[in-house]
Amino acid sequence: MHIENHPVLGKQLQKPVTVYFNNQPLLAYKQQTVAAALIANGIKKLGESRKLVQSRGLFCSRGRCCSCYMTIDGENHVRSCMTKVKDGMQIYQSLGDPEIRSDENGY
Repeated sequence: MHIENHPVLGKQLQKPVTVYFNNQPLLAYKQQTVAAALIANGIKKLGESRKLVQSRGLFCSRGRCCSCYMTIDGENHVRSCMTKVKDGMQIYQSLGDPEIRSDENGY
């Protein structure tokens, strides 16, 4: 469900883009965050907790918690509530520990 015409902000969703969630195409809009676009398309499970292997979803919506981390365009552990969608973006659920990021020297 997309809010097409907000009572205060007016018409916001004007530039549609296609994003891919687990390789499935979804409709999103340029102004949306990844988390908002997924929820608008009926997707509530953004990943699983590491310890208890329970579903994770959107919690704080402002980048403070770690509940919405996903793999976006090949980068692990990205906050989906703070990342804006782009046309052709590849989004995957985080179903385990992220790979450790390091530079070419191994640090």
